Formats: sequence, structure tokens, C-alpha cells
Amino acid sequence: MFSPTRRKLLLHASVLGAAAATGLAFGAQPATLRIGYQKSSTLITVLKAQGKLESALAPLGVTVSWSEFASGLPLTEALNAEAVDFSADVADTVPIFAQAAHARFVYVAQEAPSPGAQAIIVKRDGSLRSLADLRDKDIAVTKAAGSHYLLLAALAQAKIPADAVRIHYLTPADGRAAFEHGSVEAWVTWDPYVASVDQQPDVRILADGKGLATYQRYYLASARFAASRPDVIAVVYDQLRAAGQWVRSAPQDAARLLAPIWGLDAPTIERANARRSYQVREVTPENFAEQQKIADTFFNAHLLPAPVETSRAERWDFARKRAVAIGA
Repeated sequence: MFSPTRRKLLLHASVLGAAAATGLAFGAQPATLRIGYQKSSTLITVLKAQGKLESALAPLGVTVSWSEFASGLPLTEALNAEAVDFSADVADTVPIFAQAAHARFVYVAQEAPSPGAQAIIVKRDGSLRSLADLRDKDIAVTKAAGSHYLLLAALAQAKIPADAVRIHYLTPADGRAAFEHGSVEAWVTWDPYVASVDQQPDVRILADGKGLATYQRYYLASARFAASRPDVIAVVYDQLRAAGQWVRSAPQDAARLLAPIWGLDAPTIERANARRSYQVREVTPENFAEQQKIADTFFNAHLLPAPVETSRAERWDFARKRAVAIGA
């Protein structure tokens, strides 16, 4: 058995080793930016494919590592666990669940609304002709995704209680399989998954987000990484804005670039991208109002353990190069 002094020395050494592994020991700046992203993280995928982010960060002595996630919720869980430093765009719902889990993160940027980029998909010859027809139906959706809020908003508009439908929480791939095999009567998802099926002759869009959910996507950073590398945050933001401008100005080139990565044909990708704004901007209080409505909706549906005050989250202030309260 080790003596108390020996155990204390071993514990101290292990703590120092863990800190050194993260690049934060003794105030050292991390030299690797660990990015988490998902299939719908278009702009990050463009930067990754073009190698532009690595090139822009090289003068700062920073390299990039990449980790792909199936959806936004596991991505922000990884951010909370400090397994990644930066989260590529996630739907507006996802940071609310992260905030409910007391995650320490900073809103870095926001994409302007894209309400047409998510939809409730049904069979063309099925019985669902209006939102009111969703009552008592089996519906596939990804938990905590923006499409989850779209579903709740659609049910509320149709005056259908959430417990009056059978919701199946599935990943996008599993949701599509369940829909195609007839296990569910509706599938609620987002682009590019919507575009992958919306041209099929037996499929139609029951409703998209217009008038229901604005669908703003957010870029997040761990609070610790943002505080230690504001220079990196600034570079990433500038690169995202440039990538968004390129996708909008060269839609066919962007679709051709993404086609082999996404495993979709270029026309499908171009159609999906046309429904996204890709306008990257700073997070401001006036563009943040819907977050509280989303948080209240999920709490009232008993999907959050406690109310979430979205204004208590932090956003990155580029002028001051630090995190501030949403309202500041």
C-alpha cells in the first residue's frame, strides 16, 4: 500500500498529466482545435474538404482534428465532456439541452433562419393530409433536434397534445428506414435528409418550418477553449462566413464538392442548400428571442428536468474578445 504522501504525489502527477494532455497545463494554449460536426454541418464540411481552415490556423501553430457525430445532441454532450473544443452548427434546440445539463459553452455564431430546411414528411397516398391528421399516429424524429421542435410546434398549432401521438426517437438514418418500411407514418427531419427523399414519387411534404419554427443553427465552443484561444475563435468565425458566402455564390460548385462526401447526387445537394441561409453572423440578443420559446416548449412537454433561462447563456463578443451574457 502507498503511504498518504505517496498517494498525494501520484494524484498530483496524474492531474498534471491530464492537464498537459489537454494543452492547458501551466496556462499553455492548446495547439489543437478539436472540431465536432454532423452530416448537416455544411460549412464546416466545406472547410474540411478544401483544407482552408487548417491553412488559416497554421500561422497560429494550431492543427485541427475532426470527429463526426450522428446528430447534435451527442455532439454537445462531447462538448460538455470537453472531448471536442468546437461544435459545428447544431439546431437551435440543441444548446438548450446542453444548457439544461449545465454545460459550459459559448455561443460563437449563428446562421440566419432557414425554416424551409426541415420538414414533416409523409406518404403521398397516406391518410395524413393536414397537421390535424397527426393525432394518434406514429412519428419518427431525432430527439432534441430542430425537427423535434418543429414537430412540437406543429402539434401545438393543430391543438394536439404531445402525448396524443406516438413519438419514436430515431437517428436520421433509422428514421428514414422506419418511414420507408411503414413502421411510422411521418418522419420529421432536416436537410440534406429532406432533400434525399422529397423528390420520390410516393413522398410529399406535409409541412415545413414556415410559420412554425425559424430554424436557426448555432456554432458553439467550450468556455475554456474560447477563453484560452480567442485568436482561434476569430479565425474560425471568419472562415465560416467566407464558406457561407461561397456556398451561396457558387451553389453548383459547392454541390459537386459535397456530393462524394455526403453520398448524394449534386442536384439533390443543391436543392437542399437552396433552403439554407448559410448567412453566418454574430449572436445578438435581438436574434435570440425564439430560444426561450423553444426552451419553454420542451419544458412544458416534460423533456427538460427544469426550466431553462436562455438569456443566462453566454455568447462570444468579438469586439471584446471574451464571453458575455446573452443580453450584454
